[in-house]
This record gives sequence, structure tokens and C-alpha cells, in this order.
Amino acid sequence: MKKGSGYEQWTRVEHFDMNRPPVRQRQYLRPVTWLLSYPEILLHRYSINRRRMEGLKPPYLLLCTHHAFLDFKVTTAAIFPHRANYVVAIDGFIKREWLLRNAGGICKRKFTTDIKLISQIRQVLHRQKDILALYPEARYSLVGTNAVLPESLGKMIKLLKVPVVMLNMHGHYLNSPCWNLTPRGNRIEADLTQILTAEEIASSSVTEIFEKVNEAFSYDEYQWQKENRIRIAYRKRAEGLHKVLYKCPFCLTEYRMDSSGTELFCSHCGSRWQMSEYGELARISPEKGALKGAVDFTHIPSWYEWERQEVRREIEEGSYRYDLKVTVDALPHAKGFIRLGEARLTHCTDGFTLSGVFDGNKFSLSRDVAEMYSCHIEYEYFSKGDCIDLSTLEDTFYLFPHGRDFSVTKIALATEELYSWSQKEREAVVSAL
Repeated sequence: MKKGSGYEQWTRVEHFDMNRPPVRQRQYLRPVTWLLSYPEILLHRYSINRRRMEGLKPPYLLLCTHHAFLDFKVTTAAIFPHRANYVVAIDGFIKREWLLRNAGGICKRKFTTDIKLISQIRQVLHRQKDILALYPEARYSLVGTNAVLPESLGKMIKLLKVPVVMLNMHGHYLNSPCWNLTPRGNRIEADLTQILTAEEIASSSVTEIFEKVNEAFSYDEYQWQKENRIRIAYRKRAEGLHKVLYKCPFCLTEYRMDSSGTELFCSHCGSRWQMSEYGELARISPEKGALKGAVDFTHIPSWYEWERQEVRREIEEGSYRYDLKVTVDALPHAKGFIRLGEARLTHCTDGFTLSGVFDGNKFSLSRDVAEMYSCHIEYEYFSKGDCIDLSTLEDTFYLFPHGRDFSVTKIALATEELYSWSQKEREAVVSAL
């Protein structure tokens, strides 16, 4: 591609066909999926606990937690010998659209409201009479705990009128956390539970259904590791942890956390933590001077939730804002990325705004706070750096911030907190009328 030709190429390419009906998983690919799944999960000493599954056959909606690529292989084994269609993000189709479509993949652009997807799901469940596998968290768990779910999930379940099964997987995040994908080789486990029968759905309200699903999605990988004494002796087990634990709880400095080997540390105040073989943190450095925070954490998710509280405080004070120079890659189809160029990304109480000039052409994209209950982020994505992606129904844009004074984790937390804040404000207005 010639320099400066990215925007022109992007305007002319054929976009991914999101309207194509789902393909029932081809019979000749079913043995292939088993062959690709079973050897690896058996190496991890996979076990599954089945509850309320007696006599249940497709069609049903399968809701799955999302930790790592291993999830898809365990899902294949959990529903054996049945086939399924899977809702997969656009980047999962890169360079393998034919294979994924014929293996049952249905493309979705993350954190967009896609009405057509509902009709595709209905076709799988009501015409094909198959399983529809959905990963509603829409991204790998950042810190081994469950992510926020879309409120529309309860409405969709009520509409579909089929049993709902929950696949809650354990150990996948511990084996290859999204901030360091090197496999650890620990054992894995899964709970396969029918959480709602068709009759229970018919007699329940949307709110009751959503509460039931939320309860089923509760997990804490580090707590599971501790309770089950899952030993991880990997010598670099803490490397990359600073990607999610970006703020020092002692000096309160952001973006100066780092990690190496089994240690996490703040390069600003010198505080250091050791990550044990059982996933717990222990501070190993002496205090230096007057520390502002002096909040110590041994449980990694507790640190992450403290960061969320800090972001919430900034939003309530009106001080939360990002204004970043970013490099923009577009993903209009499954053939690969198109480099558009550099732009400005702002994120504040008004939402996301991306603006730039690509090859002399003005470009602008906005996503309101109320449109996004969360956002998708990646760490060291294809070795290009940390990124945020923003999608429309037709396109997905991967944004790679420049410099070091940012955290995509903080942006993800802020997206969730801004959405929650906007919902509370809307409810307050409605109640005042």
C-alpha cells in the first residue's frame, strides 16, 4: 500500500456482510472442532460439573464466561456431541472468514446495538433447532472477575423463549491472562448449569431474568485459585499485571506502575509487591516518605475495584477527561486492517469523540455515553501497543494512543462508570416528572 492511500482504500472496500444468514455448522467440520479442542483441554486436566442438565437437548441459549481463547475449545467439549453457532467479534474473522462462517460463526461488532443479530439468533434456535453460544461480557476478563452485562440480555432471553444454560469456566484466565498470554499449564474446570427453563422464563419478569443471569455470571479466578490451591510457578507470572493495576495505591500516581518476573512495582515511589504462586500480592518494599494513599492490597481484583472507585470520583468531580493523539486502524472486513493515520481521541462526560484528517479528508466519529455500557480494549494488540476499539454497525476502528500517560484500563472503567452515571441521571429526571 502506498503511503497516504489508506483512507481512499477504506472508502472503496467492500465491508463485511453482517446480514448473511447463519450457517449451520457443517457436518464435515464437526470432527475438526473436536480434534482441535480435546487434546489441549485434556492436557489441562479438564473437568466439568453438570447441574440441571438431565434430558436437556437443543435448542437452547448457552451463555459463557470469557477469559481466553481456550474458552471456545471448552465450550465445544461441554456441548459434545451437539453443534452450535457462536457469536464472534469481527477481529475473530480476520483471514479465516470462510472457516468461521462454516463452523457456525456469526459476526458482531462489539458494543453496538445490532437488531439483525436477534433475527440471526432466532434462526439458529427456532429454525435450525441448535445451540446458540454467546459470550455477553464481549471481552476477555481483565482481572479474573465478571464484567458488566448489557441490560438488554434479559429482554432478549424473554423474547427467545428457550432454556438458558450457563457455562462458567475456571482456570482459563489464570492459564493465560489477557495482560500476559504465555500459557501456565494449570488445570481447568467448568460448571454447566441450566439456569432457566422455558417455563421459568415465561413466569419471570425481564428484571428477574436479568438478576438470575447476573448471579450466574459471578466469578473470581483468584479466589478460585486460592480455594483450590492452584499453584502457578511460572517465573514471569506478574509481568504485564501493571496493564490493569495502573495506579499506585500508595503515592496515587497513575501510569508509572510496571512489572517484571514475579514483581509489580511503582517506578515513582518505589513501592513493590511480590505475586505468590497462588495469585496473592505481598508488599516487599519499605515505605518512603509521606505516602498519600497507604492502601495495601493482597487480592488483585480488590485493587482493580479501588481503581474503579477512583475513576468514579473523578467523574463525580467533573475532572475525568482524556485528550489523546492516536493512530487509527480500520477493520471494515475480515481481510485485515487498513491504516488510516493519526487523529485525536477525547473521552469525557460527553462520551467518545474521534476526529482527524486522513489524506486530506476530514473524519469524525462520536459515541455518546448512553450508547456504550462498556468498551473493548486490548493490550499489546498484534505488537502495536495497547488500544481501544470503537465500532459502528459498519466499521470498527482500533485506536492506539501515543506516549505513556494513559491507561486503556482506566478508559474501560470510565466507560462503564459514565454509562452508570448517565442512567442514574436519566432515572432521576424521570422520577422527578
